Amino acid sequence: MPTLESVYRFLLTPRWLALHVVVLLVIPAFVFLGWWQFGRFEERSANSERVTANIEAAPVPLERLAVPGQQVREADRFRSVTVAGTYDPSHALVVRRRPQEGHNGFYVLTPLVTGNGTAVLVNRGWVPAGATADTPPDVPPPPTGQVSVTGRLRLSETEESSGIRDLPGLPTGQVLLINADKIGKGLPYRLVGGYVELTAQQPATSPAPAPVPEPDVGSGGGLNLAYGVQWWLFIGIAIGGWILLIRRELAERRAKEQSGEAAVTQEAGTPAT
Repeated sequence: MPTLESVYRFLLTPRWLALHVVVLLVIPAFVFLGWWQFGRFEERSANSERVTANIEAAPVPLERLAVPGQQVREADRFRSVTVAGTYDPSHALVVRRRPQEGHNGFYVLTPLVTGNGTAVLVNRGWVPAGATADTPPDVPPPPTGQVSVTGRLRLSETEESSGIRDLPGLPTGQVLLINADKIGKGLPYRLVGGYVELTAQQPATSPAPAPVPEPDVGSGGGLNLAYGVQWWLFIGIAIGGWILLIRRELAERRAKEQSGEAAVTQEAGTPAT
């Protein structure tokens, strides 16, 4: 009678040992990938909740959240703020490579001087690109005199945060990144950290740049949660497939043994001629 050891001895053959190694490597890898996706889900959900709360919060004066020489806090990103001052069109800029609704265009960036030698960059909105890459866009002028701006507070952009490479040699009055520190070096006043993305202005002007759409906070990492569950389901599939292959190998070996035994019995029972 075959022993348990002899029945499963095939599991120690090189082919099966290789399969065991693959399964043992795959399982911890899937566990790690599942945990990583769950971590991304928690991170994105927290970010979505924070951004939504900041957008929906009542506006606060800009000076409460941003001052010259300091970066805007990540926790204050997209917080609604108010600020009053006068626009300085002589130092206005346009920001290249800013598509909107499927069209190429520019953001219109104009300093708003708030007094005491300070100012804040205001993204007044979007304008379509000109006929060529170097053609200056048609930019509606800002209102003159004292204005009151309400907008979303944004962090200064960097190559790392935006994914946009900052290149030299651009036409005069054009930039690729909205970076208050870098832009402020060429201005006669100090810029507060970050910038304001305009949502309302008094007095309003017409024509005016198209408003920048409200940020899409997404599903809060719902896809990451689904991917995390998927990776862990793959663990069950890997183990189940491994067991299924072993059972199939056993069934095939037993079928061969039974076939062999039947042949021997038949041969033994055949009378000699």
